[in-house]
Amino acid sequence: MKLNKLGWSALVAAISTAAFAGPLDKAWIKGTTDKSPIAYKVNDKMNITLTPMGVEGELPAGEYFLSWSRTGDDGIVENGKVPFDGKTPFKYVTSIAKPGFVRLAARVVDKNGNRYLKKFLGDATTPEGKKAMNQFERSNKAVFFDGGAGAEIEKLQVVGEPKDFNAFWDKQAERLAKVPIKVLEQVEIPCANKAVRLYAISIACAGLRPVTGYLSIPKGVDKGLTYPAHLSTHGYSGDRCTHETPSWRGDGIILFDINAHGLKLKEFGATDADTKALRWETRSHDHTYAFDPKQNADPEVAYFNGMVLRVKRALQYLKTIKGWNGKDLEASGGSQGGLQTIWAAGCGEGVTKAMSGITWCCDMYTSGKLRKDPALKMSSDGWYIPWTPALGYYDAAIFAKRIPKTCHTIITRAGIGDYCCPPTGLAKMWNNMTCPKTIHWYQGSQHGYVPPKYEGGIVTVEAK
Repeated sequence: MKLNKLGWSALVAAISTAAFAGPLDKAWIKGTTDKSPIAYKVNDKMNITLTPMGVEGELPAGEYFLSWSRTGDDGIVENGKVPFDGKTPFKYVTSIAKPGFVRLAARVVDKNGNRYLKKFLGDATTPEGKKAMNQFERSNKAVFFDGGAGAEIEKLQVVGEPKDFNAFWDKQAERLAKVPIKVLEQVEIPCANKAVRLYAISIACAGLRPVTGYLSIPKGVDKGLTYPAHLSTHGYSGDRCTHETPSWRGDGIILFDINAHGLKLKEFGATDADTKALRWETRSHDHTYAFDPKQNADPEVAYFNGMVLRVKRALQYLKTIKGWNGKDLEASGGSQGGLQTIWAAGCGEGVTKAMSGITWCCDMYTSGKLRKDPALKMSSDGWYIPWTPALGYYDAAIFAKRIPKTCHTIITRAGIGDYCCPPTGLAKMWNNMTCPKTIHWYQGSQHGYVPPKYEGGIVTVEAK
């Protein structure tokens, strides 16, 4: 058999991959419970089983172990290590004596206690392979499980709601109303979908910066067609402060994709110097944006204040666009975008559908005060905004009370192992909603990780 150069390269890549692939490089751990993971009662036995999946071949005896830890909202900590042969499930039984969640985290380690880390198995010589490799390098390469179970979570209630919450936001709405809804800058840019017009746009807003983002409008509006309007929001950007220009948009909706900061877009002349300057401007007392407790002591100067006003103004602007059907007003986003989506649903602008994923900043008192206290030994990843009473005005779980019954709110993903946005806070937000609502609980899901789909891994709850 003769091989051309391309065929020979593929054969070499396949041999290399086979030679260096480890038995755990496609492995993951499936977690299951003996009933729905959110259906337990206080003091019930929670039977959690961790089953190895995707292990190839035999593992040498004594080489690998499963290191596990049990934490929870009750401050109880247990941990241990058991042999890991790639076949035998690990069964663990626990309980919790008050409403809340138990967290079980486990990872495969070697005999020296070092985490097993997967290797990239693809061909990185192609552009697609290089992209896949870069994505792999940003992923969690451990073989692990992070999840658990909850007991009587319908009883969980948020702490920290300001008594003048409604009056405060009425005042902020008055600030915004003094600024006319006005397009400051607008530049049409190419769109790969020829049925759509795409614009970089800036809208006047109260606060330090305008609303900025990318607006797409189907050309069908020229024929008198109308469409739903949709607001899309972004996750936490840290010091990046960028908004990439899109190249394609769908032609079934009017879409306004906004960034969190009102940053200057490159279509309006933004340079690297502008981006650097904004990075410094968004910081406060050497904290990345929104994390400074001194700034957050005053609710009117907290960084989130401007973000809420920009979300509200973006919705107001969407309702003025020719071609909106006058009835469907939607919002969506994940993490910080999920927080902004809850603000959008509860800020009084008539949002009819809100899709919030892995919602950040639910129950900020518990996360920013209790979970940050090591003496309480609560499940935590430590990445929480330090609590101040002013943050109660921005808490997603508190805002959720204000979502009207005309808005169907969907929590598209609630990770039972997500302790960036802990499941306890998401349950409290859910409990506060009086609107039609749907939540999808994902077992074994961290903030940036969803395990491969398996039966029983997702629990959906709906309420009308």
